Amino acid sequence: MAHFQETAQANALTLPPAVTPEGVAATELRPWGSFTILEEARGYKIKRIEVKPGHRLSLQMHHHRSEHWIVVSGTAKVTCGEEEITLRNNQSTYVPQCTPHRLENPGVIPLVLIEVQNGEYLGEDDIIRYQDDYARTEK
Repeated sequence: MAHFQETAQANALTLPPAVTPEGVAATELRPWGSFTILEEARGYKIKRIEVKPGHRLSLQMHHHRSEHWIVVSGTAKVTCGEEEITLRNNQSTYVPQCTPHRLENPGVIPLVLIEVQNGEYLGEDDIIRYQDDYARTEK
């Protein structure tokens, strides 16, 4: 038995400590909930988004990116262009670039989703707000 443990330890891989890549931010709070940047590199960004029950993000559009949303838990009411759909755990949708869209949590538990952004520019300032429950629309 001791020989097995020594062999297992000798064959174990030694991994370097986790490194936080540049550009990855801590959790940012918003009136509707929060988001955390999980990974970011040229051409893509991955976020964990949490929306409080009964809250929604602004009706918005991005010039430089598209988004994929995958629901981890809760219920998402999604407006994408003229279409409105409801997504639940393990369901997803695609939001094309330059398409007005909105994410809402109509449920009673927090909505958690993973957002994958793709595009040339992924800055938080690439947002046009058409409607906003928290008075953040452009004047």
